[in-house]
Amino acid sequence: MVKYDFVLLAAQNEDFIRRLRDLGLVDITTTGWEPSEEDRQLLLDIEGHAKAREFIRNFREEEGRFDPQARPFASGGEAWEHYAAAQREAAALQAEIGRLEKLADELRPWGAFDVERAKKLAADGIVLRYFSTQKTTFDKLLPQWSEEYTLSEVARTDSTVYFVVVAAPGQDVTLDAQEMKTPPMDVREAERRIEQTKAQLGKLDAEFSRVAASEKLLSQHAAALKERLQEVRVEATARPEADGRLSVMEGWAEKETSDRVDALLEEYPGVVYLKSDPTPEDDTPVKLKNNWFARVFELVGDMYARPRYGTMDLTPFFAPFYMLFFGICLNDAGYGLILTLLGVWMLSKNRKPGMMRQAAWFATLCGLSTVVFGLLSGSVFGIPLQKYFPSIPFLDFQGQFFSIALAIGVVQILFGMLLKVIMLSSTLGFRHALGSLGWLLVLLAASLAGGLPLLDPAWVIPHFTTSSPAFYAVVGVGLVLMLFFNSPGKNPFVNLGMGIWDTYNNLTGILSDVLSYIRLFAIGLSGGILATVFNSLADGFVPEGANIVVRLLIMIPILVIGHGINLFMSTISSFVHPMRLTFVEFYKNAGFEMSMRPFEPLRKMEDENQ
Repeated sequence: MVKYDFVLLAAQNEDFIRRLRDLGLVDITTTGWEPSEEDRQLLLDIEGHAKAREFIRNFREEEGRFDPQARPFASGGEAWEHYAAAQREAAALQAEIGRLEKLADELRPWGAFDVERAKKLAADGIVLRYFSTQKTTFDKLLPQWSEEYTLSEVARTDSTVYFVVVAAPGQDVTLDAQEMKTPPMDVREAERRIEQTKAQLGKLDAEFSRVAASEKLLSQHAAALKERLQEVRVEATARPEADGRLSVMEGWAEKETSDRVDALLEEYPGVVYLKSDPTPEDDTPVKLKNNWFARVFELVGDMYARPRYGTMDLTPFFAPFYMLFFGICLNDAGYGLILTLLGVWMLSKNRKPGMMRQAAWFATLCGLSTVVFGLLSGSVFGIPLQKYFPSIPFLDFQGQFFSIALAIGVVQILFGMLLKVIMLSSTLGFRHALGSLGWLLVLLAASLAGGLPLLDPAWVIPHFTTSSPAFYAVVGVGLVLMLFFNSPGKNPFVNLGMGIWDTYNNLTGILSDVLSYIRLFAIGLSGGILATVFNSLADGFVPEGANIVVRLLIMIPILVIGHGINLFMSTISSFVHPMRLTFVEFYKNAGFEMSMRPFEPLRKMEDENQ
């Protein structure tokens, strides 16, 4: 990145921002922006346009609502105003329908009656009081109540009786029952009003059809609002100088395109700029530059944070591990095939670059990884392939993978430590990486000399065992580096004390990190067991001697529902837990430093998919 400091006349702000937007290469720092009330309304309008896009898509899909002959509005602003007004009216009508439907439910027990007649009776001194009580209570106390009051049962359900008491004005009626409000109308009137309100709601479809016909204009209006938001943020955070006559801004551009920025600034009248390299104290925006494969997994990394500018982007390094971990956790070739087909279908539906296509590739790659690992462990929809292909040496997941999961954890953690050494060497200098290199040497030596034989006694490296001089030499060098070179420039005794303290913390931390990888074994095993259980459950419901048609009619619904639930839950686990291993174990040991600011240059919005 290249840093720019711009100084220009305050009156030029709007035009300067427009020129930078047309160029589309400069990110202006707007850190600390606090929206005003007007700005908040602008944000709400932008969010409202996104909701309008979703509404229009659903509106077009609903049969019988959209009128393709509808006349579009003259402008996107007019379309937005009519959409917002129609939505407010629709919300009010829907609330009224809900109120009337609730009222109709309350009126339904009282049936159809003449409300005006009831009012005339009240005027003549005959008041109807409305009650409800439990059926058992009513039947038990009816004789007693009838002696004291004139009452009549109106309706009865399985548990409740609704009845009316005829009383004089102001008469005290004491009953073991719940008195209800005098119905303002009968159920017929409530239902008529419901239909009338629904008809009013349906008439709004003509207005919404015109909005849908103006979709492109509405999209352009949304783009204009987003451009206005860019201007608002830049102008609000620009530093005024010379009694407000000048504005000072900070901007960023990529080194590869900075010559085009320089050309614009040279020809722009009245602007003074300084160009410099970013410093560690700067809040430098970050733009990732990865190959096709790593870009697919940027959506995973962005769920945590982007790397701080000047450090290493770990996406290309965790991507293969994440893909492997996903396959291990899902651990079934049949499930992987479904996920792969889903990903291919998403690719066919989303041909333009964007988040949805990135997600489609993500699903496809993770599905393929699951197919490969599922075939390796011999599981297809919970069916063990070893039973049908006994000569093929499938992986015994339940019996063998516990230790393999720990070994995979050690490999990723050591790989992360190696990346940390490389990153520290490139950013701070090799001497600042000596302490981390010491830890890497000690743990790598212990893993090769002591860990490999634990996995397989035949995996012994000649002349490098836990009792060999070479092992002690590597461990000794590592101990010296981690104890005496962990903080370059400090007193050796201070380094020794810090090294001893760090030894305890790091050993316990690394041990817990390695044990975290047991989740790969646990999640893969649980999903496989559930798949087997659903297969056994489906087979167990089939009566003995049933023909193939009966077997299929019984087994298919159970298998579809059971495996559907298992696939859904296992996919979520396979997505979340590898992410947790990446963000906690791998990022920590690789020395990841985060930045919350992506590179977002000012740019025109007309071509964006609103």
